[in-house]
Amino acid sequence: MKKNVAVLYGGFSSEAVISIKSGKYVASILDEKLFDVFEILIDKDKWTEVKSNSIVDRHDFSVIIDNKKITFDAVVIEIHGNPGENGILQSYFDLLQIPYNTTNALVSALTFNKYFCNNYLKSFGVLSANSVVVRKNENYDQKLANFIDQNSFPFFIKPNEGGSSFGTTKIFNEQQTYKAITEAFEHSNEVILEQFIKGIELTCGVIKNNFVKALTPMEIRSKHEFFDYESKYNSELNEEIIPAPVAHNIIEECKYISEKIYEYLNCNGIVRMDYILKENMLYFLEVNTVPGMTSESIVPKMLVYDKINITDLFSDIILTSIQQKH
Repeated sequence: MKKNVAVLYGGFSSEAVISIKSGKYVASILDEKLFDVFEILIDKDKWTEVKSNSIVDRHDFSVIIDNKKITFDAVVIEIHGNPGENGILQSYFDLLQIPYNTTNALVSALTFNKYFCNNYLKSFGVLSANSVVVRKNENYDQKLANFIDQNSFPFFIKPNEGGSSFGTTKIFNEQQTYKAITEAFEHSNEVILEQFIKGIELTCGVIKNNFVKALTPMEIRSKHEFFDYESKYNSELNEEIIPAPVAHNIIEECKYISEKIYEYLNCNGIVRMDYILKENMLYFLEVNTVPGMTSESIVPKMLVYDKINITDLFSDIILTSIQQKH
């Protein structure tokens, strides 16, 4: 008997437009022999089953279609940012005991907070850039002055909680800082000042079926100052090279570290780790627990390169999540 699966997309953040593309792509590749697939658009005002335009009853996450009540055996969360990547939806589905494809609520909340996540991983010896966090409504002048004293220009100012490089600015002088901080606060109540590390940008997907497996790392070359929102979603502004043209031992180390970070954080499903390679040292940037999942996104390209069928992978993840709930 086929399982009812809801694919969730949209969300409350600037990334909603990307999430919709990811969700529609995932819905299109799920195995129709195994699943009856429903697309659910999430926004702040209402949750809607897209094809029938029916409103979701959030008390039990059900929907009435053709006078029949539909409940769901599992959900696939393809919402980047709030509330799909920060643990809020995961907590909701935990309460309803409906299985999902991502990391759990605690892990999602930790990884969504870049500053806390990176400092947690430092305790395992994972290298990352120097950084400091400033918060809305605090006087951060001294923090800013200390950071500038200890780190040379340029450096990054970015939202602590957010993605797709929204609100991220590369700073070249002190005059730019306050404007950049103000822009970053539009996306998060906390802002990170982060050391710039000049090097090669690498990214590595990680999946889990019966075991944790890192995919082949890719190098990202942006024609902008960094891999910003525009260059992420405009193929003419970046070059994606798989496998990354670095030494074999670096490829293997990147895969090994990515698998270890996945395990340190107790991740689940499909995630992506980002790094900067400088002088043969890998500096961890961040983990994406709901990475982009369109046909043009990084992880699907890695799956194609590694000859992993994306339909089969999602089938395994969904069916495993259902089994683990019972």
